[in-house]
Amino acid sequence: MKKHIILFLVITIAFSVTSQEKKTAFKSGEWLRYKMSYSGFLRAGTAVLEVDETDFNGKKVFHTKGSGWTSGMIKWFFKVDDLYESYFDMDTVKPYLFKRKIDEGGYKKHRQTSFNYNSNKAYVQDFTKQKDTSVAFTNVQDMLSSFYYLRNRDVKNMKKGDEIAIDMFMDSQIYPFKLRFLGKEVLNTKFGKVNTLIFRPLVQSGRVFKAQESVTIWITDDANKIPIKMKADLSVGSLRAELEQYKGLANEFGKK
Repeated sequence: MKKHIILFLVITIAFSVTSQEKKTAFKSGEWLRYKMSYSGFLRAGTAVLEVDETDFNGKKVFHTKGSGWTSGMIKWFFKVDDLYESYFDMDTVKPYLFKRKIDEGGYKKHRQTSFNYNSNKAYVQDFTKQKDTSVAFTNVQDMLSSFYYLRNRDVKNMKKGDEIAIDMFMDSQIYPFKLRFLGKEVLNTKFGKVNTLIFRPLVQSGRVFKAQESVTIWITDDANKIPIKMKADLSVGSLRAELEQYKGLANEFGKK
């Protein structure tokens, strides 16, 4: 296992999409837990995504947390303990504050990013390097608000090969991100047969992933549009994430 694998998957899980047909895709209290396995059989860790309503500078906002950690045999030689937090607008989903604190086999980062929409600048505090940075931006999402922003996208008319693009703010830089629609599939899961939409994020090939198109995500084809399965081909072996438990969904879980 190389560093950033669990981290990448926790965040990639968040890159899902939905159609908003007179229903909200999520609500306060939603909680999703994923089982991570290496090469299809060895449990690698756990990822959790949760969202709640809270107050931020006198305004009602959504506060979401994304956490990931290794377990079992993997933890013996590669320990991961990651935590991400985002505070974003309940209507526009624009991020106000993003926190990132990770420890991946000794590789550590602790940063906090504040988004100022009067100056259109992001103020990044790096607590590890004791360094502050200011970055200009226009329309961006942080690594967690992207999840909820994309879930509100209307995809009912998407055709195979169509793509969705956003700008994501990460590590004091703005990265273009694309998600390609591959089609539909009825997936056998622990919850029964589930209608899904298949998407493929375009990722950087080389050190970790075999190719630019090594990651595939299955999204529930219902009003919630939550990721239910993901597979990534790595330079060595593969990593898979599967929805293990959920609660607090805004809509009924759509099983076939």
